[in-house]
Amino acid sequence: MAERLRNLAIIAHVDHGKTTLVDQLLVQGGAFRANEAHAERAMDSNDQERERGITILAKCTSIVWRDYRLNIVDTPGHADFGGEVERILGMVDGCVLLVDASEGVMPQTKFVLSKALKRGLRPMVVLNKVDRPSAEPDRALNEIFELFLALGASDEQADFPILYASGKEGWAKTDMAAEHKDLTPLFDLIVRHVPDPAPIARKDEPFAFLVTMLDSDAFLGRVLTGRVESGRVKVGDNVKALSRDGKEIERGRLTKLLSFRGLKRVPVESAEAGDIIAIAGLVDTTVADTIGAIDLAAPLPSTPIDPPTLAITVSINDSPLAGRAGDKVQSRVIRARLMAEAESNVAIRVTETANKDAYEVAGRGELQLGVLVETMRREGFELSLSRPKVLTRSENGQTLEPVEEVVIDVDDEYTGVVIEKMSIRKAELQDMRPSGGGKTRLVMLAPSRGMVGYHGEFLTDTRGSGVMNRLFHSWAPWKGDIPGRRNGALISNDKGQSTAYALWNLEERGQMFIADGENVYEGMIIGENSRGEDLDVNPLKGKKLTNVRASGKDESIRLTPPRRLTLEQAMAWIEDDELVEVTPAAIRIRKAHLDPNERKKAQRAREAG
Repeated sequence: MAERLRNLAIIAHVDHGKTTLVDQLLVQGGAFRANEAHAERAMDSNDQERERGITILAKCTSIVWRDYRLNIVDTPGHADFGGEVERILGMVDGCVLLVDASEGVMPQTKFVLSKALKRGLRPMVVLNKVDRPSAEPDRALNEIFELFLALGASDEQADFPILYASGKEGWAKTDMAAEHKDLTPLFDLIVRHVPDPAPIARKDEPFAFLVTMLDSDAFLGRVLTGRVESGRVKVGDNVKALSRDGKEIERGRLTKLLSFRGLKRVPVESAEAGDIIAIAGLVDTTVADTIGAIDLAAPLPSTPIDPPTLAITVSINDSPLAGRAGDKVQSRVIRARLMAEAESNVAIRVTETANKDAYEVAGRGELQLGVLVETMRREGFELSLSRPKVLTRSENGQTLEPVEEVVIDVDDEYTGVVIEKMSIRKAELQDMRPSGGGKTRLVMLAPSRGMVGYHGEFLTDTRGSGVMNRLFHSWAPWKGDIPGRRNGALISNDKGQSTAYALWNLEERGQMFIADGENVYEGMIIGENSRGEDLDVNPLKGKKLTNVRASGKDESIRLTPPRRLTLEQAMAWIEDDELVEVTPAAIRIRKAHLDPNERKKAQRAREAG
């Protein structure tokens, strides 16, 4: 099987068309029957991936093209899920770098390409979406070449082949002037350019396999995916697992070997060096561990993953409305779920806190942490979340914080307000140039903590037309205090159901987060004050009826629609003394101390300390 193999990854910036291109490769590679119905973006099988329009988890597929089997891995483009990209590149021999011909090189393009070049891969460049009116393939190509040189590509890597394509329409060609038909030029380039694993495969050495991905199956239990680096293996073989530092984790027998065929995993009897397979039968082995023959002496080297930069505290939901919507509310159940996530996702780190019912969850960014919490919410969990905090490190007595490279494309008229808001967040302007079509591209370096919660404000300031991309850049000395939220909170002072009359009277105080008829409790935040201080209000007050006939009812009152915060918006909106209450039915915001007297005591303690 291995003599006609090609293992490759498709890498790109978020939304440059990776998953759509894989769709067309599957169709034209015969993975579906001609009359078979299949979902658009078939590789995005997760509900949140479909809703958000992004790839979160890397996935393998396999296509037969003529006499070759192409094992293709679709990778996430968002930097928050960079841990997936880094692991995946370790099990392929080549990669397709996909770049949008109108957007050109973007921050995550730089991120994924740097990881591929460090791995020694020789990328093929595919300029996607060249059929769009705004496409500028020549400009994009110049940017790509400059990026290769800036990232220290070798002469061999910088001599990359180029294709012009439309992933959506399903065609590729070697020259813009040429006629386009289908993706045959891409298939041929993959076969020609990606190295055959067979000549370098160490088939006669002991079996060794590096675990790259982990998932669970209702029938098979833990399923470990990766590439066979050396030797041969068959179902029923006895193996052992070694950790990164060489300690033996467990011994076991392989109950199942699975190979990828289209979108399915099918059982196979054996595999050899070069094959990408999934293994079942081991209980404790996890990502970055090595599975090998009983006589294997040392583990395979695995790439260290970039450290997390942002953390939230996840604790039990102890609000008065707890336990009404979710069935997973105990701290031991939450702990087991978080530990399972940290095991399969190496970019997430979970640590226990001094409070027995709370856990610190660290990750790459707001989106990654938001996706995890949203997944748990849909599974029936109830949680309380703290404000995200940036993780710092200390070197030579100096506190360092993570700094991000922020690339902003914005209409010329909004450039001033964006630069002003970013400078408040201690951002430094690195580059500013026109990017065509009345737009300006700003490149800035900003501390990660200053960017928490800014995206919503940015979209408001640019009337929804701005595009912002962020990427971890480096650790830098602490930049000093950054102003927090300017507006205070409107806090309910009673428990019950909100009334339209009360909310109507409160509208002049600020913006509401709730509608009438919703359950509220003392200490719950029901809106944003138009002023800077917090304000205790009564959202339950009804209209006093008299015997005068003109006294209307609440139904005649017209309320301004409430501002509904998404999970990520709520996490970014809260301050240090506030929490987000997450249940399957609702996302609420509350004070950490519900009782006003307790809040005052805590405030005094903070000011004194």
